[in-house]
Amino acid sequence: MLVTRKTDYAVRCILYLAQANEQVANVTEVSRQMHIPKTFLAKIFQKLSKAGLVDSIRGMNGGFRLAKKPAEISLLDIMHAIQGPLGINVCAVNSKKCVRSAFCSVHPFWVKLRQDVNRQLQDQTIANMLDGN
Repeated sequence: MLVTRKTDYAVRCILYLAQANEQVANVTEVSRQMHIPKTFLAKIFQKLSKAGLVDSIRGMNGGFRLAKKPAEISLLDIMHAIQGPLGINVCAVNSKKCVRSAFCSVHPFWVKLRQDVNRQLQDQTIANMLDGN
């Protein structure tokens, strides 16, 4: 599993919006404060909006704000929005992609590892991160 740069940026964006206390932040502001290229950031916000993690506000004073409370947004939510399902190995995500899954001795380990990682990411919320946990 690789945490992509896009996912890292998305986490930083969500943290920034969480600290903004429901105020609307525009792409230029977030880009400047988080040191993320503006064009790259716009694409990230599109994915986060599509996943229901941020609201897009139109108009002259438009921008983005969290669509949920920080305690309701996990790292897993953000990673799924940006990268899709996580897996250490393709068979751990979809056993039908590997003809050996049914009898492979390492397959159960990959599945358990994926479950453990997903659980850790699900337990880590934005609120926890803001609180330093």
